[in-house]
Amino acid sequence: MTLSDEQLKRVADAPVLDVDELTAPLKIASLELLRNGRNFLVRVRTTRGEEALAVPNAMRMVDAYPIFVNRVAPFFVGKDARQLEPLLWELYRHNDNYKYQGLALWVCVAAAEFAILDLLGQHTGKSVGDLLGGVKRREIPVYRASGNRGNTPEAEISYLKQLIAETGAKALKFRVGGRMSKNADSLPGRTEQLVPLVRETFGPEMTLYADSNSSYDVPQAIAVGRLMEDHGYAFFEEPCRFDHLEETKAVADALRIPVAGGEQEFSEYGFRWMIRNRAVDVVQPDLHYYGGFIRSLRVARMAHAAGLLCTPHMSGSGLGYLDVAHFVSCLPNPAAFHEFKGDTDVPIRSDTSTLKVEHGIVRVPSGPGFGITIDPAFVREAQVVRKI
Repeated sequence: MTLSDEQLKRVADAPVLDVDELTAPLKIASLELLRNGRNFLVRVRTTRGEEALAVPNAMRMVDAYPIFVNRVAPFFVGKDARQLEPLLWELYRHNDNYKYQGLALWVCVAAAEFAILDLLGQHTGKSVGDLLGGVKRREIPVYRASGNRGNTPEAEISYLKQLIAETGAKALKFRVGGRMSKNADSLPGRTEQLVPLVRETFGPEMTLYADSNSSYDVPQAIAVGRLMEDHGYAFFEEPCRFDHLEETKAVADALRIPVAGGEQEFSEYGFRWMIRNRAVDVVQPDLHYYGGFIRSLRVARMAHAAGLLCTPHMSGSGLGYLDVAHFVSCLPNPAAFHEFKGDTDVPIRSDTSTLKVEHGIVRVPSGPGFGITIDPAFVREAQVVRKI
């Protein structure tokens, strides 16, 4: 379905966060960044003493933390948590924060949003999904993804077998090309050997995806895409440079296989362009890189209105697998499978989910907020990160 830019904008502008039942202000007294080893926490407290915690993306926060402690956290102090959704735009404008557009800003905004969402969940008894339009599913089919490049096809097959054995997942994703490599493969001929070999190894029932991480120009991307089509792959992720949207569209137009993208997109307008012009068939906002659940759901809703699917990109570290599960729980247009890493060393527990993949499925916690408890000892040991 082809929609105009104005139609998509109206879809994106529709309210996402439902806190109508909260009739009294929930004023934020403090928003702190804590660090324990390589991991970070965000702690929000209200003027009435309520408290909530969230786990941001440590891999990016280790570099971006000055933006959080100097710009993002101070903005929220004194604000009403119920106004989180409109406050995101005001934060973007505040003190020229928009000039930091990209990972530096949006990873920090997501960190704050996650903590405030957990606070709202604790206060209402609702899960994150119920705050954001309503939970539609609690069992999320997952795919396992390999981050390897430069190993032999045989070594990659061995690793992919290990991922399936650990989880019983019914879908896999692996990397092709050389990452921003101007058509060079990570090993000569690796992609051309690996694409058919993975299909041969795992059979016709396994759903397969491949990600080039911006490796190709249009002709080479189409050639690799044709190979994937010949072997029944389900989508081709980021075939061309992530910021070369016209090239990505040219590839999507040429191929039958769906093209996926959006991991590196920071602009709602950029996503609108992709959706309106059908540059991708599957949108992939990253919950951390793109600035949180609310902004990402706006993208998903636009895609849904245009008849496209959504699967969030999962950045490493923190509790990315849990964030993905909660996001997918309320998606109107989920793809068939969603990424699971589960490689966190943040000690957590849930009374409503094992937080593990069992028979290819992870169950979304159903408690308030994120539905987890972070080990209190881990929180006590964490140190507040101060302004610099």
